[in-house]
Amino acid sequence: MNLRDNLRRLLLRFYTRRVEGHLDHDQVPKHIGVIMDGNRRWAKAAGSTAAQGHRAGADKIEEFLGWCSETDVEVVTLWLLSTDNFDRPEDELVPLLGIVEGVVRTLAADGRWRVHHVGTPDILPSQMQTALKEAEEATAQVDGILVNVAIGYGGRQEIADAVRSMLLDAADKGSSIEDVAESVDIDLIGKHLYTSAQPDPDLVIRTSGEQRLSGFMLWQTAHSEYYFCEVFWPAFRKVDFLRALRDYAARHRRYGG
Repeated sequence: MNLRDNLRRLLLRFYTRRVEGHLDHDQVPKHIGVIMDGNRRWAKAAGSTAAQGHRAGADKIEEFLGWCSETDVEVVTLWLLSTDNFDRPEDELVPLLGIVEGVVRTLAADGRWRVHHVGTPDILPSQMQTALKEAEEATAQVDGILVNVAIGYGGRQEIADAVRSMLLDAADKGSSIEDVAESVDIDLIGKHLYTSAQPDPDLVIRTSGEQRLSGFMLWQTAHSEYYFCEVFWPAFRKVDFLRALRDYAARHRRYGG
């Protein structure tokens, strides 16, 4: 590493500490959703394979959660695998599934996080379903950040599943279709979402410069704040995270008003 790189690293460390020192901890979001975008583009720019990009993205997760643990963040939702990802070529999908499964097992083994799956389990390989079940059971009593792992997740699918669950629950109770129609409201649907009983995301971070949600938590993000970061997810730094928190703290939340 040459003198210029050392100087750049030193200045970045100084700037990071400065941003952290001015952070208003009373304004830290309780629930952060993360769309971890840009793994493949990062890999392409580095002359690496898509699988290497996904592994680099996976390695970033525990570092990110460590930053969150230094604040008052209580819930983090990580979008690891969308329903659309299953349309990818098999030679890319199979390694990706293995990497995601490895993330789940690593988070459970860490001992600091409470892991919860959000998504449709039926479309996942049986080995992935087993890993998710074991992770949830192993971390159920952990008193740490609740980490939602969104795997096999799609926002529209979640709402469809919530409505289906609501109808099946009503049928089990012997309710008529008229009774169901009369009782449907926002709170009832919310109770059947994957994130039932959790606070909605206060802040959604998307990396790679894309400025869209792509169906991420469509119901829960109605009043969320968004932060779009230019860097690819594997290159996401603590200073980028702190900037997102600083930007969030400076906003006046209107909740649709």
